[in-house]
Amino acid sequence: MRVKYGEMKALFTDILTRHGFSPEKAEKVAGIFTDNSCDGVYSHGLNRFPRFLSYVKKGHVDPAAEPALEESFGAFERWNGNMGVGCTNAVAGMEAAMALARRHGIGCVAMGHTNHWMRGGSYGLQAARAGFAGICWTNANPSMPPWGAKTPKVGNNPLVMAFPYKDVCFLIDGALSQYSNGALDGYRMAGARLPFPGGYDKDGKLTTDPGAILETGRALPIGFWKGSGYSLLLDAIGAALSRGSTVPEIGRASGEIGVTQVFIAFDLAKVSGEEYVAAMAERLIADFKTAEPAESGVPFHYPGEKSAATRKENLASGIPVNEEIWNDVLKMKG
Repeated sequence: MRVKYGEMKALFTDILTRHGFSPEKAEKVAGIFTDNSCDGVYSHGLNRFPRFLSYVKKGHVDPAAEPALEESFGAFERWNGNMGVGCTNAVAGMEAAMALARRHGIGCVAMGHTNHWMRGGSYGLQAARAGFAGICWTNANPSMPPWGAKTPKVGNNPLVMAFPYKDVCFLIDGALSQYSNGALDGYRMAGARLPFPGGYDKDGKLTTDPGAILETGRALPIGFWKGSGYSLLLDAIGAALSRGSTVPEIGRASGEIGVTQVFIAFDLAKVSGEEYVAAMAERLIADFKTAEPAESGVPFHYPGEKSAATRKENLASGIPVNEEIWNDVLKMKG
């Protein structure tokens, strides 16, 4: 089943306005959820919408709250998310980082007491489409064991990097677990196994069963000990800069709320010049594309290229939806 972009966004907007969102914020949030599904990140688009709305109903997310600047130190600012809507807070965080970069060449914003930002790649693309290089990350619930342990103590702490390139920016948006919880849930709902082992079952064995991994909460870190180490350090840096919550503190809360995020922007035009950056990127991708495919006739992509193609297809043909979830969301309209 496919749904047109405008139809999905209009439905989300209508439901959000019925739950305390101003018309302007409802449209922004609806656009982010719809964009995520349109780009093929269904786990953080339509599929995530019911859970997001449940957090609003429980009072974990305040639809009226706005992020606020607390302290400024040159090219660095500390913001408080005030437990508002994570995705619009994140847009504000990256926008503030870009404003700092326009003045200093680089800008960094750390935000504590915010909420789940949905798809982190949205804010990397926000920077790259404006001509900036962007880096951002968030912490999360404890969902992975430190390497050599079996108790989940570190988060999947997604790390995002983006870079402007023509109309298809470079973008990598990766959890530090082999598969994000959203991806695991997507495979589980589809009744599919993972292509590669993604975590441990109740017997402590690596498995491709997404349901077994979600049950144990023992996701496999990317790069084994490397992903575990990156997770801990991103958590420490983010919490120190924002004076916000760490992964274990988030784990003791009643849901994945009050998280910490960092947004970094580089004004490439200011520090290197648009012509130099464009020519460098062109040379880089020209060489990248000379690699011999592992399988004849099967193309390979630079990060961000495949999701851009998915977006183009879904805008033309409609966004694929899980019919059960779509029907559940339709009922929310009343």
